[in-house]
Amino acid sequence: MTKDPDFECLYGYSASIDIAGALQPQTNLALDLKKKALAPQWDVPLRLRIPTRLGFKSAKNLEAIEVTNKYPGGYWENQGYDSFAGV
Repeated sequence: MTKDPDFECLYGYSASIDIAGALQPQTNLALDLKKKALAPQWDVPLRLRIPTRLGFKSAKNLEAIEVTNKYPGGYWENQGYDSFAGV
């Protein structure tokens, strides 16, 4: 069974991606921008950056990351948005 990362954020927001998306070379957890700590406009302190998916998958203000055996959904997915959200 595959394991899918779930990203819990401040303010009740969450996002989930499949393990294939998490392992893409472009996917990263951003701590800085141009070698400077993320400023408040970039939603500090930690941000998921996944350019191969629509913007709502790039979760901001990460509080916790959980890897699960089930797809937990996320804020937008629970509103009916596509869970893959590829570009």
